[in-house]
Amino acid sequence: MALWKEIATPGPTGTPITPPAAPVERAKVDAGPAVPVRKPREHAEGGDSVIAANLTIEGKIEGSGNVRIAGRFKGDVRIDGNFNIESGAVLTGQVLAGVVVVGGELQGNIESAKRVDVLEGGVIVGDVKAGSITVAAGSRMRGHVEFGWEDEKPAKSVLGRPGDGN
Repeated sequence: MALWKEIATPGPTGTPITPPAAPVERAKVDAGPAVPVRKPREHAEGGDSVIAANLTIEGKIEGSGNVRIAGRFKGDVRIDGNFNIESGAVLTGQVLAGVVVVGGELQGNIESAKRVDVLEGGVIVGDVKAGSITVAAGSRMRGHVEFGWEDEKPAKSVLGRPGDGN
């Protein structure tokens, strides 16, 4: 619908000329800045979930993939992947992960890890149960450590127990 009156004027040949229609201005929809859409990654190799140094979070972490903490986290961590507590980071809670690297401070236990690496300046206040453990000079730990043992029931003694007739 035009809001003006179109007037036909005769052209040089006597044929009326209709002026061109005014451009139609369409309503502009502002969708904001373009945001790249990323498809979720199920377990991207080399991709880590990170809790940044300026964050303090309370809750729990569960799932698969690798996790790095550079800030403060209070809660339990249960992941099928590697877990890294970076220098300056503090975790208060229990950890269950494949490989645990402690460069910051852990106040809690590490359960059933394949490997635990305590880096220089790393602190663990709690118990550690792992397949293997590496402890760097300058690290500190207070707690009970078990490594190199399988999670199996102890085998029965060949000699038997005292008083059972063997």
